[in-house]
Amino acid sequence: MTESQEVVLPTWDPGAFRDGIEECVQRFIDDQATWLSALGEDADRLVEHARVSVSGGKRFRAAFCWWGFRALAEPTDDATATALLRACASLELLHASALVHDDYMDASDVRRGRPATHRAFETLHRERGWNADAAQYGASAAILLGDLLLSWSDELLRTCGLPAERVLAALGFFDLTRTEVVTGQFLDVSAQARGTTDVEVAMQVVRYKSAKYSIERPLHLGAALAGASPEVIEQLTRFGLPLGEAFQLRDDLLGVFGDPAVTGKPAGDDLSEGKRTVLIALALDGLGPADRAHLDSSLGGPLTEDEVAGLRRLIRASGAEAQVEEMITDLTDRALAALEVADVRDEARSVLRELAAAATQRGF
Repeated sequence: MTESQEVVLPTWDPGAFRDGIEECVQRFIDDQATWLSALGEDADRLVEHARVSVSGGKRFRAAFCWWGFRALAEPTDDATATALLRACASLELLHASALVHDDYMDASDVRRGRPATHRAFETLHRERGWNADAAQYGASAAILLGDLLLSWSDELLRTCGLPAERVLAALGFFDLTRTEVVTGQFLDVSAQARGTTDVEVAMQVVRYKSAKYSIERPLHLGAALAGASPEVIEQLTRFGLPLGEAFQLRDDLLGVFGDPAVTGKPAGDDLSEGKRTVLIALALDGLGPADRAHLDSSLGGPLTEDEVAGLRRLIRASGAEAQVEEMITDLTDRALAALEVADVRDEARSVLRELAAAATQRGF
């Protein structure tokens, strides 16, 4: 990134920060497109879908990374702030990679109100009348785009512009993040394949598929870039891990009860995908035999709006929704209590409180 491209941010404005991250990832893709365009229209098409995949979203991972750094230090100049922004943006490329793969594994049709990558390429194949199988082409495109975004996330962090020894320390946490999220995803698909409905198993999926890579590890990565001690890293874990679990439990509620206009996905999408979440495990525990059998057998298949509404009523009647809300409150309280005694700058403590509320109180 040249000097004329530096992004100067105010002290903290969430909207300006999201705009800065968007600009950062799009500039990075511009740089990649400059030489990939020589490979022709197929490469251009892949790059264009990369742009779509990284666009939008709340940018929570980037924000927690930014404030993981600022929990310990301030960027000393505009060049440092720009380099830090690039490092934070690497997490959004990682997130986009995970979503592209996740949508294919879950057979999702929609992401953020747009066709999921595998569906978009499948449709293109059919419209062009190409040979072989359209669904296989869409699957191949999604796998390769996810891999490309994963590779780019590493490249963006390594070339962010911060001191090499700090970047090396952050890469250790980045390596852990990628291993955890891939393994967590496999735990999730394995639980779905077995029809496992155990709360403990579901919480393990929450922890490794989402909680760590959404909040705890971004905090660690940012703090490592600022030169954090092991003691501070542990303090950030006591804040970030329970908050990450609360974040994912909120996401699980949105996956069943969320408004498609807010979530960008069809109503009750987690039910159609057969997600064996903590919410579902608690609901199955709380229902009588007949209702339990009905809910269990309905998961993972096509559902009408009326059927989704009926399953929602069952889940509410089981008490599971209220139990998950209580878990979110308890986990958030635990995280905030840890934040109060953490050895972080007061400005960071204040903003991290705001981010905690935004992550756990998303609307329906």
